[in-house]
Amino acid sequence: MSLTIYGMAPSRTFRVLWAAHELGLDYDLKPYSFLGPEISQPAYLAINPNAAIPAITDGDLNLFESLAITLYLAQKTGKLWPATLKDQARTYQWTLWAATEVEPLLGAWAYHTLFLPPEERKPEVAADAAAKLPKRFAVLEGVLPDRDYLLGSKFAIADLNVAAVLYRAPQFGIAGYPRLSAWHRRC
Repeated sequence: MSLTIYGMAPSRTFRVLWAAHELGLDYDLKPYSFLGPEISQPAYLAINPNAAIPAITDGDLNLFESLAITLYLAQKTGKLWPATLKDQARTYQWTLWAATEVEPLLGAWAYHTLFLPPEERKPEVAADAAAKLPKRFAVLEGVLPDRDYLLGSKFAIADLNVAAVLYRAPQFGIAGYPRLSAWHRRC
């Protein structure tokens, strides 16, 4: 595999690096920063015209968006990729659910609670996100009572993608969701 990963772990690139590790892939890492000048250069813009990380090249394929990359790598290798069409559909469902239902809220909460300088934080944004997140966590709590992972008894790319999006969830507080908490630790 002629895989090159562009990005640094303290970003969404960690999702791609985690997937590559779980899949046993060899890769070349270009440690580009989301603040670095290299992502604005024409050579990189040909790979990711959004001037963002992560991105990969795999042979003649350029691909950006961390969750799209993890899905591609799992499907290409066949590892962590579900065998049935129904479970493949559920993989897309959970990946897109995490990206649309959880990530914007958890990101808003984290930025306005942890990352932005205090003078730039908007407590009302953090409070709004904090009020909406429990409903999303309850969804996961509800699907995990009789299984260890989202698709059953084995860790799959759906778990990796959702757990990666929920990376900051323990800092928010998920102790009140024992099945979600246990699943997150297993991942």
